[in-house]
Amino acid sequence: MNGLTRIGSVLCLAGFVGACGDRPPKESADEFVARVNKDLQQRSHENALASWVQQTYITPDTEQLVAKAEERVLEYYPKAVKDSLAYADLEISPESRRAMLRLKQGLAAPAPDDPEKRAELTTISSHMESMYGAAKWCPGGPETCRNLDQLADTLVKSRDWDEQLTAWTGWHTISRPMRKDYQSFVELANEGAQELGYGDLGEMWRSGYDMSPKEFEDETERLWTQVKPLYDGLHCYARGRLQKKYGKDRVPDGKPIPAHLFGNMWAQQWNNIFDLLEPYPGVSNLDVTAALKKQGYDATRMARSAESFYTSLGFPELPARFWENSMLTRPRDRDVVCHASAWNMDTHGDVRIKQCIEPTEQDLYTIYHELGHVYYYLSYLDQPYLFQSGANDGFHEAIGDTINLSMTEGYLANVGLVPTGMKSSNKALINRQMKVAVEKIAFLPFGKMIDQWRWGVFSGAIPPEKYNEAWWDLRRRYQGVEAPVARSEEDFDPGAKYHIPGNTPYTRYFLAFVLQFQFHKALCDAAGFKGPLNECSIYGNAEAGRRFREMLALGASRPWQDALEKLAGTRQMDASAIIDYFHPLMTWLEEQNRGRECGW
Repeated sequence: MNGLTRIGSVLCLAGFVGACGDRPPKESADEFVARVNKDLQQRSHENALASWVQQTYITPDTEQLVAKAEERVLEYYPKAVKDSLAYADLEISPESRRAMLRLKQGLAAPAPDDPEKRAELTTISSHMESMYGAAKWCPGGPETCRNLDQLADTLVKSRDWDEQLTAWTGWHTISRPMRKDYQSFVELANEGAQELGYGDLGEMWRSGYDMSPKEFEDETERLWTQVKPLYDGLHCYARGRLQKKYGKDRVPDGKPIPAHLFGNMWAQQWNNIFDLLEPYPGVSNLDVTAALKKQGYDATRMARSAESFYTSLGFPELPARFWENSMLTRPRDRDVVCHASAWNMDTHGDVRIKQCIEPTEQDLYTIYHELGHVYYYLSYLDQPYLFQSGANDGFHEAIGDTINLSMTEGYLANVGLVPTGMKSSNKALINRQMKVAVEKIAFLPFGKMIDQWRWGVFSGAIPPEKYNEAWWDLRRRYQGVEAPVARSEEDFDPGAKYHIPGNTPYTRYFLAFVLQFQFHKALCDAAGFKGPLNECSIYGNAEAGRRFREMLALGASRPWQDALEKLAGTRQMDASAIIDYFHPLMTWLEEQNRGRECGW
C-alpha cells in the first residue's frame, strides 16, 4: 500500500466524501498539481508576510494576524490532500506522484479538519513563538529584566560559576508557562497528522526522507555511531580543561558536565569557551572578531562579504530588495525574534534574512550560513512550488555550512581578516581543528536528541508528566551534560530552546552537520584540490560552483539520493569525511586523554 492509498483508507473510514473512490477526479493529475502549486504559492506568500511582521514586530495584533494567515494554510492542506486521493490508484506521471507525496508532508504541524481545533492550533503556535521572542527574566522587577541576548552574553563572557549559573537558571524560567500550551499543541498536531494517515506527528516527520520512518531512524543512529568516537574524545578533553578551571568537585570524572559551563545556553556548541579549550594558547591566534571591529565591519558589510563568496562560485548577486527588506540588526523600538533565519517570501525572488548581526566571528559565520539558504531559494526558483525546497531538510541547512568549511585561514587572510603569510605548525593546526570541532562536533549529539525527545513526545512514549525527566535523560545519554541545578516537572526546559515552541524539526541540523563535510569533500574533489581536507577552500573555483549550482537547482523535484549522487557520486549519507577532516585532532586527542577517566 503506497502512502496516498494508506491515507485514502484512513480518510474513507473517517467519512471524507470522495476518499472512497466514489467520485472520479474532475481534472487530470497534472492539472490538479498545477492548481495546488498555484494555490499554495498564494497562501504561502500571505503567511510569509504575516509571519515576517510578527517576528520583526511582536505585538498581540501581529500575533493574531499570523495566526489567521496560518489558519488559511492549514485549512487548505487537508482538502488538497483529500482531493489527491482520487489519483492514488491511477497511472499518473512520476512528477505528479512525487508532488502529491510532497503535498501530504508539507506542514510541520498539520491541523485537524475541525475548524475550531484548527484555530486553536494556530493560536497556540503563534502564542508560543511570541512568548519565546518577547521572553525576559525579571528577578527584581521591570528594571532588572534581561532578554536572551543579555543572558547569553553572560555565558559567553563570564567564567564565574555563580554568574553563569544565574544566567542559565534565569533563562530556563521563561519556558515554564509554555508547558500547558505545548501539551495541547502536541494533541492537536497529532490529531492532524493522524487524519493524514500517520500514527503521530513524529512518524510524519520521519516519512519525509524518501525512506520509511524506521529506516530513517536507523540511519540517524548509524551516522551518529560513525562520529561518536570523535565526540567522546572531545568530551573527555573538555572535561579535563573545565576541571582545571572549576575543580573536580564541580566537574567530576566519569560524570556528565554541568550544562552552564560551555558558554552556550544549551551547551550545543562550545566555541564560546575556546579560551579554556584552546590546546596551545597564543599559537596562531586568529582573532577574527577583533579584526571585524578594528576594520569597522557593520551588519551590511558582513552580509556583503558573505555574498562575495557565493558570487565567486558563479551565483548571482543578491536582488536589490534583499537589502531593502532584510532585518540585519536588532531594532531599538520593539521586540523581535532575533534568532537568525532566511526567508523565501513569495517563491519569485523576494528573499530576506532576519538576523541581529554584531561584528563577531560567530555572526560572520552565521550570515554566510544563512545566505546558503537564500542561494538555495534562488537556485530552485524555476521549480514548481511543491518542489521549492531542499532535497531533504538537511540539505538546506548544509549548504551554508559547506561554505563555512571553506572559510579557511587562507580564505580569511585573502579577505584581510587574519594576517597573511603566517607560518604553519602542528600546534597551529591542532588549534584550528579544535576551533572547528567545538562548534561542529560538539553540536552533533544535541542535533540528534532534540527530535528524539519530540518523537517520544508525539508517540506518547514520553508522557507530559515526564517531559523534563526525559529531556535530561537524553541530554545525559547523547551529550554527556547535566542540569547544573535540580530540575523537576515544574520546569519545561525543552521550551527554552526556540525550535520547540517554534515547532521547527531539528534532525535537519544533525544531518546538515554530516552532509556539509560530505559536500565539502565532493566539492574539493571537483575543484581538483590535493592535500588535507581541512585546508581546502573552494572560493573562486568555477567547476566546484557549477557542480554545486546543478545540485541546488533540483530542489525537491527528485529524491535526495539523486541529488547527493549528482554531487558526490554516492546515494548514501556518510560521516567518514568528518573523520577524514579531523584526523589530526583525533590522533592528538587520543594522546591527551591517555590515562583519563573518560565517558559518563
